[in-house]
Amino acid sequence: MREPDGNRSGGAAPFGEGVIEALTTRHAGPGRVRWIAVRPARRAPMTLRECVDVLPQGLVGDHRMREGKRAVTLVQWEHLCVIASLLGRAEIGPELLRRNIAVAGINLLALRHRVIEIGTAKLRVTGPCAPCSRMEEALGSGGYNAVRGHGGVTAEVVSAGVITIGDAVALAVP
Repeated sequence: MREPDGNRSGGAAPFGEGVIEALTTRHAGPGRVRWIAVRPARRAPMTLRECVDVLPQGLVGDHRMREGKRAVTLVQWEHLCVIASLLGRAEIGPELLRRNIAVAGINLLALRHRVIEIGTAKLRVTGPCAPCSRMEEALGSGGYNAVRGHGGVTAEVVSAGVITIGDAVALAVP
C-alpha cells in the first residue's frame, strides 16, 4: 500500500525532494579514458590517438566536425565485453563501434544531461548513441542488436581543451 507521499508502508525511508537529484550526482569514483580515436573520413579506419584536441566542433582530425549534440561520441569500456558476449566472441575492439573515446569506471548513461570534465575539456552528455547499420558489417550477423543499449553516448563540447588517454572523467564542478 502506498502512502500519500508515494512510499510503501513500512518500507525504506522516504525520498524527500532533491534526494534522487543528489543520488544522480554520486559516483563511486571518476572514470578513466582508455582509448581515443578519430575517423579521418567516412568509412575510413579509425586513427588511434594518445591525445586529441577538442574544439567546439568536436575532435580535431575527425571527419564529422560540427558543433552540436553529436560532436563527440563515447562508449563504455565495460560494454565491449557485453557486446562480444552477445556475439559469441571472446572480445571486440572499440574501433569496431566507431566511437571517439572509450571510458572505463563510470556509467556514461548516468551522466546524461550533465557536464563532465575530461582532461582540460568540458562536454555535456546529450544522450544515447544508437548503433548504425554498419554494425552488421563490422560485427557480423546480429551486430546491430548486440550494440543496442550498449552503443555509448553522444556529447556536445561546452569548452575546448585536450583529452589524453588516462585522463579522469568526472562531473564538472559548477
